[in-house]
Amino acid sequence: MTQAMNGGNELERLTGGEENSLAKETFEVTGMTCVACANGIEKALQKKAGIKEAAVNFAAEKVIVLYDRTKTNRREIISVIEDLGYGVLTEKTEGQNGRDKEAQEQAELLARKRILIFAMGITAIIEIIMLLEILYHFHLPYHNWVMLAAATPIVFWAGLPTHRGAWRSISHGSTNMDVLISLGTLSAYVWGIVSFFIPYTVSFMGISGMIMSFHLLGRYLEAIAKSKTSSAIRKLLELGAKTARIIEDGVEREISVDLVRVGDVIVVRPGEKIPVDGEIIQGHTTIDESMVTGESLPAEKTVGDQVVGATINKNGFIHFRATKVGKDTFLAQIIRMVEEAQGSKAPIQELADKVTGYFVPVVIIISLATLSGWLLLGGVEALDRAVFAAIAVLVIACPCALGLATPTAIMVGTGIGAERGILIKDATSLQTMLDVDTIIFDKTGTITKGEPSVTEIISTGELAEDELLRLAAGGETGSEHPLGQAIVRAALERAIKPDSTTDFQAIPGKGIRAVIAEKDVLLGNRKLMAEMEIKIDSMEKTMAGLEEEGKTAMLIAVNGRLAGIIAVADIVKEDSRRAIAALTKAGLTTAILTGDNERTAKTIARQVGIDRILAQVLPDQKEAEVRRLQEEGHVVAMVGDGINDAPALAQANVGIAIGSGTDIAIEASDITLIRGDLTSVVTAISLSRHTFKIIRQNLFWAFAYNVLAIPIATSGRLSPAIAALAMALSSISVLLNSLRLRRQKFDTELK
Repeated sequence: MTQAMNGGNELERLTGGEENSLAKETFEVTGMTCVACANGIEKALQKKAGIKEAAVNFAAEKVIVLYDRTKTNRREIISVIEDLGYGVLTEKTEGQNGRDKEAQEQAELLARKRILIFAMGITAIIEIIMLLEILYHFHLPYHNWVMLAAATPIVFWAGLPTHRGAWRSISHGSTNMDVLISLGTLSAYVWGIVSFFIPYTVSFMGISGMIMSFHLLGRYLEAIAKSKTSSAIRKLLELGAKTARIIEDGVEREISVDLVRVGDVIVVRPGEKIPVDGEIIQGHTTIDESMVTGESLPAEKTVGDQVVGATINKNGFIHFRATKVGKDTFLAQIIRMVEEAQGSKAPIQELADKVTGYFVPVVIIISLATLSGWLLLGGVEALDRAVFAAIAVLVIACPCALGLATPTAIMVGTGIGAERGILIKDATSLQTMLDVDTIIFDKTGTITKGEPSVTEIISTGELAEDELLRLAAGGETGSEHPLGQAIVRAALERAIKPDSTTDFQAIPGKGIRAVIAEKDVLLGNRKLMAEMEIKIDSMEKTMAGLEEEGKTAMLIAVNGRLAGIIAVADIVKEDSRRAIAALTKAGLTTAILTGDNERTAKTIARQVGIDRILAQVLPDQKEAEVRRLQEEGHVVAMVGDGINDAPALAQANVGIAIGSGTDIAIEASDITLIRGDLTSVVTAISLSRHTFKIIRQNLFWAFAYNVLAIPIATSGRLSPAIAALAMALSSISVLLNSLRLRRQKFDTELK
């Protein structure tokens, strides 16, 4: 199971289980202008005493910090970030929920748009004047003064945030993209001033304004594209209700959903959304829970049943008591998990981070070398050419494209996963899925529906079938095991009242022992009967026949003698065959892991097409089976219910919890399938493959752009203004390529 920034398992790894002293928090950071900013924050946090891990995602503008609360605190972490010159959105400033952030983003985009329109309007005038000079040799009177008047507001007013970012970066001993743009524009502007006093030199005054304008255009388009990559969070937020109708002192009152408290009684009418999680205390209805379970048919709900926030009440009038509100609701957990996944880093990003850490200083050195080279070897007009080429080098280099290559694709990929009911813990889990070659499936509730029913009751002749069922149901009353519940249901369906039970003893992996109606009763498998020296030879052939049919045959012994068999069958899910066929076709090895006997396991495996059988495995042995496969050289994904299979899920390279509703153990897995169908496993693998295909494309083009662009700029054949535009387009192309994921079809076929 992946470990980096991975909740409870990470805490245990770092502290040996003393997780109470550790906390993991996500901070929203403002003011980052490129990946170099993110790297600077990350390094500063990692030097802080008490911080175990820090991951900064430039694209998501988030910082995830794992820290020891006995050595540091939230305020000190924020201080480290703020001391570097960046802002942190605290609980007070970020509002009650993500809707405030969306409004803030829209306001910032509008402000950027207004500044951009101003800058591009003046730039258009500059370009017209320059074209008239080049094409028609038209020389504008007071040309230099006009260019000075046009470029000054663009460089120093519209570009003020860029210069501030550059100064902030330099003052803290680091360099970022703002430094390159600021140096480039100011160099062109200063050379324009110098050209006033040196005859026969070319003024770059107008070019300085064009560089800044194209830089602002790129930033604006980049901001738009980045907002689209995080659209999954907005879609999840839109699912929630904005208001709730509570009953207070016998009077109905409508309040904001943020003001609902645990214990409040809430009224929901037909067609309304359930505002928070709770328990029905009055009424009967059907609820559309497709958001949670993926089931298209509404679920029947009555008094005592649980309801989940953001689901839709269809046709009944209900009162329910709030049990989970705010950050504790199921929807909030999903949103929090998606945010953390989008803010996490994949191992593939390490190379890009290393490169960008040295990128800006290296570009500045190359620019100075270009300046020196042209001055020494440029011949006629060497000075103009030297300045021209050096400025072009500064503005065409783009670490932003490298920095955006991985996180933007991760943001889109994890967002798509959430929309399809696939919750991905972090980027490492998504990347590890690429290398998985073996997938182990727990049988009950994963391959099968997990709700078995009694199919046969076979007596040895000493007791009637109904009597056997009465005794078995007495022993299983209160049981949480699916087989035990099936026996109790069968008794109730036949109107058989279970007998009272005393001296109950559960024997893990074998069965139960109890005194029922003054009879010593054993109910379980062959191992239990052998351990208790109960002879079963007379029923062995019957058991074998039942097991060949895929049924679980439970032996029942009364007062030391075999009394019969109760056969229970668990039906295979409709989608299991299709999903496993797709995995097998893609070359993955599939295995079934179960505590059932080998015959039953073989029958189920044959029905769904599974390759490998791991049968009669006790709960405490499942982890060892996973480890054994890993020792054979396999990269293993384990698919289980997320609770009973927790050790095996933790041992696997990727743990996948499958289930539905609010019972999912979200923290027990790397990937959680909230809709409970195995086709989601196929979708998760397909999503991983397509996401990292996009990431590799992004990284290739980002590296290729810089490898090709910088030498062209040093040659002096590229205008600094065109260089600035190319720089902006390189980042935008990476973002747009990541957004292509949203048009991808993630079928049940793996390619």
